[in-house]
Amino acid sequence: MRALIQRVSEAAVRVDGQVIGQTGPGLLVLVCAMQGDAEAQADALAGKISRLRIFQDDAGKMNRSILDIGGSALVVSQFTLAADTSRGNRPGFSTAAPPAEGERLYTHFARELAALGIATETGRFGADMKVSLVNDGPVTIWIDTEAG
Repeated sequence: MRALIQRVSEAAVRVDGQVIGQTGPGLLVLVCAMQGDAEAQADALAGKISRLRIFQDDAGKMNRSILDIGGSALVVSQFTLAADTSRGNRPGFSTAAPPAEGERLYTHFARELAALGIATETGRFGADMKVSLVNDGPVTIWIDTEAG
């Protein structure tokens, strides 16, 4: 699985003008299931994100996790993280998991993050979503379970 995480002061996702998910201080997690991914990758990604020390401690160093600060997460499906731009100017997305499998793993990932003790809200898989955020730092990190 792939994720782009952003440390945020706040973030929200809207569908048809209505807020369907939001977070205060914490993380916006854009996530994409790739072909061949299974629950093991979703679980590993959730665990990694929950322990990632990207929040400031009292000395101003990035030394605390989202669990340490009691932060929350907004998880949004983002199949375009599978973009292959190696041939031409139009990205290909053939390495993304098929929609039904992508939705299943997206939902599993969000539930696993919540099970780890992180208040988690989500977007709506496959919807035309409008995401707004205030990136804190800015801190933006790419994670790919295939990369280790």
